[in-house]
Amino acid sequence: MAHNVGFEVKVRNWEIVFSRKNVFSPSKMRIFLLLLVLLCPLLLLAQPSIPRLSQIDVQHYTFQLELSDEHDTIQGSALMDIRFLQALDTLVLDLVAEEAGQGGMQVLEVKEGGEPLAYRHEGAQLHIALGSPTAAGSARQFTIRYKGVPADGLIIAQNKYGDRTFFGDNWPNRAHHYLPCVDHPSDKATVAFVIIAPDHYQVVGSGLQLEELNLDQETKLTFWRMDTPIPTKVAVFGAAQFAVSRAGEVAGIPVSSWVYPENRTEGYQDYAQATEVLQFFIDSIGPYSYPKLANVQSKTRYGGMENASNIFYFENSVTGGQDHEDLIAHEVAHQWFGNSVTEGNWHHIWLSEGFATYGANLYIEHKYGRDAMAKRLLTERQQVLQFARQSNRPIIDTLITNWNRLLNANAYQKGNWVLHMLRHKVGERAFWSGLRAYYKAYQNGNALTRNFQEVMEIASGQDLSGFFYQWLYQPGVPEIGVSWSWSKKEGLQLDIGQLRSDATYTFPLDIAAEAPDGTRETWTVNIDQEQQTVTLPCDFEPQRLWLDPDTWLLFSAELKQMKN
Repeated sequence: MAHNVGFEVKVRNWEIVFSRKNVFSPSKMRIFLLLLVLLCPLLLLAQPSIPRLSQIDVQHYTFQLELSDEHDTIQGSALMDIRFLQALDTLVLDLVAEEAGQGGMQVLEVKEGGEPLAYRHEGAQLHIALGSPTAAGSARQFTIRYKGVPADGLIIAQNKYGDRTFFGDNWPNRAHHYLPCVDHPSDKATVAFVIIAPDHYQVVGSGLQLEELNLDQETKLTFWRMDTPIPTKVAVFGAAQFAVSRAGEVAGIPVSSWVYPENRTEGYQDYAQATEVLQFFIDSIGPYSYPKLANVQSKTRYGGMENASNIFYFENSVTGGQDHEDLIAHEVAHQWFGNSVTEGNWHHIWLSEGFATYGANLYIEHKYGRDAMAKRLLTERQQVLQFARQSNRPIIDTLITNWNRLLNANAYQKGNWVLHMLRHKVGERAFWSGLRAYYKAYQNGNALTRNFQEVMEIASGQDLSGFFYQWLYQPGVPEIGVSWSWSKKEGLQLDIGQLRSDATYTFPLDIAAEAPDGTRETWTVNIDQEQQTVTLPCDFEPQRLWLDPDTWLLFSAELKQMKN
């Protein structure tokens, strides 16, 4: 964003960078100081707010959980391997404490190497006093025993057939309702679930099943382990009465379907679509990061939840009609974007949801053609416009602190449209090579928007700072009015005005005219002013004029013909 006061301000994720262009005059300096005062709240909000994210790095979790049919209390044990990035005398973890009538966890003991450690458990945090101060770079292992009734995160309920079920539903940061952890997407770790439950349950979990053992005539132990680091938001297990089918294998990755026994036939048919979807993303983006893909009918509160290697779909996703193919494509796309490449901060959730939404569109385009994708994009455009009328906020909205409020049309549909417009701006070759390079660079790690921008700038050879700023950090969408007329002498004349008073956008606008014989001629006009008049060479009187005929632009427009 360039201003006429001698400096450039670029908002990039957690940072706002000021670049000097010349020496400020006194008057310009006063303007600068005033703007700096106005930006201070944004500067504060843009910084990481959780100190321990720079203090510790969890390497591995092993969670042992005992489930019962008699009550909702779980018995838990967490073995945690932690690398310390700074010298500390207190370890702070996320875990919701028990509250009368509200559920929560009661910590029974904390140990290191068999030795008990003092701790304080209040609210949603567990403070562990380290027996000896730790040094930066050291690694230590802790065991936490606890019990309680999860108020959230682990959904203990009856499914639609009245059978008792247990499903982890961690997004965004609800894992710490039943798991001691660092409940933030930037701290990724390997994870294992050891589930002890009545033996009529089948258990699905992150990674691969390593063991299933009958402990007695009524109780079974199931051991799942994920050796690829993942964030807590997608590290889960599910326990229910399942019918399980192997749907196939893609690039050596087993694909399975886990459905309620009553939906066995329909579920196997519906979830089998995941094999084709998985193949598409492997071919298009890069290698799959996990050892299996399980598609699970569940009690998730969402339409689908992209848990790493075991996607949970809402109960009624099973119909037998294969009518949720786009949902499956969305959730499978998440295995690449959101799970493997994880946003480093919640405010950059479009790197997950926008990418998955566009990923589903890319799959639809691949399977059914460009027109099918364009139809979806037009619907999604209207969803963005409706949301913008209700909430004039940017995609990267650092004012939001309730992470569930980030699940909106900005993150999903507008983020999806940003990628679509970027594809048009940089071209097919650069877009796809950039997307693959981005995934390769940040696979099984974390990224922020600036990281994606940098990769796409290298792939395209273009400066994309203006594009990223106006579409991600600036609220709303372009609103334009276009009046047109035609004369044999002058050709096609257009008066184009941007109707928003708070922002001027820069974007290419495709304009198509239909000739009397039914053929079409298209021109591209670069819009970069509040008002501009354009004359286009057109040797026929248009029978029809329309804007963005090939569906490449996120905008709203009023189009009218002027009388000569």
